[in-house]
Amino acid sequence: MKIALYTGTYVRDKDGAVKSVYQLVSSFRKNGYQVAVWSPDLCLHDDHEGIVVNPVPSVPLPLYPDYKLGFFTNDTCRQLDDFAPDILHISTPDVVGREFLLYAGKNNIPVVSSFHTDFPAYLRYYHLGFAAGFAWHYLVWFYNNCTIVFAPNESVRLQLEGHHVRNVEIWSRGVDKELFDPSRRSDQVRSFWGAVGKMVIVYVGRFVVYKDIEVVMGVYDRFMLGEYADKVQFVMIGSGPGEEEMKRRMPKACFTGYLTGQELPVAYASSDIFLFPSTTEAFCNVALEALASGLPVVVSDAGGCRDVVGRSGGGLVAREGKSEDFYCKCLALLGDSEQYRVLQANGLAFAEAQSWSVVNAAVIERYKTMVKCAEGGVGDLERLVNCG
Repeated sequence: MKIALYTGTYVRDKDGAVKSVYQLVSSFRKNGYQVAVWSPDLCLHDDHEGIVVNPVPSVPLPLYPDYKLGFFTNDTCRQLDDFAPDILHISTPDVVGREFLLYAGKNNIPVVSSFHTDFPAYLRYYHLGFAAGFAWHYLVWFYNNCTIVFAPNESVRLQLEGHHVRNVEIWSRGVDKELFDPSRRSDQVRSFWGAVGKMVIVYVGRFVVYKDIEVVMGVYDRFMLGEYADKVQFVMIGSGPGEEEMKRRMPKACFTGYLTGQELPVAYASSDIFLFPSTTEAFCNVALEALASGLPVVVSDAGGCRDVVGRSGGGLVAREGKSEDFYCKCLALLGDSEQYRVLQANGLAFAEAQSWSVVNAAVIERYKTMVKCAEGGVGDLERLVNCG
């Protein structure tokens, strides 16, 4: 099986979506399949371990230059022709993803898409909520021209089906338990953070409005202005357009920048409470990484993070956008409480069962079925979806 994969970014550890894609590619390779990747956003220093990774011409996004807008060219088409894929996987439904979808249709190639990011939900944070309907109109067209659409959980599946997207199946997310583990806790790191004798409240992600960083800053304010100011240390892992404002409003917090490799799991394990108020997550990989590292999580009652907590029993859920409620939930976990230990144990037990090899095995079996059907001449989309 030869798999062509398009993704908007292929920079290791850049975000939860690309982590999932890297793990999927790794599973393909371990099962002996050929993979070629196309992306407008690559890092020249990343080791792709022999995988052919094709850069797509691109320009930085005007409002967010950390990410790129790509362009499908004649060279891209020739590269696809030369690779001759049996199946196409489109991770990002952007303008290049659309061209990959059209290429698959012209060449009768089964095409899979995976829903990683709730892009329409971002619009309201930029006062563009009126455009959400147009965004969903495009996404419904895009996904309904795919053979299969993979949602990360049941709530996203229902959301997609509520917008009349057909052929939705579940591809959950896993975690690397050899990497994310409580044993990586480091007193040296905690001392560097100024957290000796304190509970560390950690945030991991981009510093952008659609991650509800305003709530994070609100929780910080409530702790710093109250009687527990000397009992907590805030650690902000990540970067983004809101970084300067966060540093100004959170002067006693420790900002680490993006952490990769071994540094990130050490930072998780060296913390105590994971705070993540985002309402726009499709799955929330960072919450699963935190649970695997032994941290109870405090997340929003909207979006994919809520589902992770509901399935694991490893955290608390607060009302979206309400800093006071997030503060109260974090406060309830301070100290050596029974509730903290129960949530921690629940989260660790759940993470143990979420290995990437198990999660991705189901996806690979579905791919094999689709390719076998296509090779057998099953050309009608509905019959191809239901084959097997």
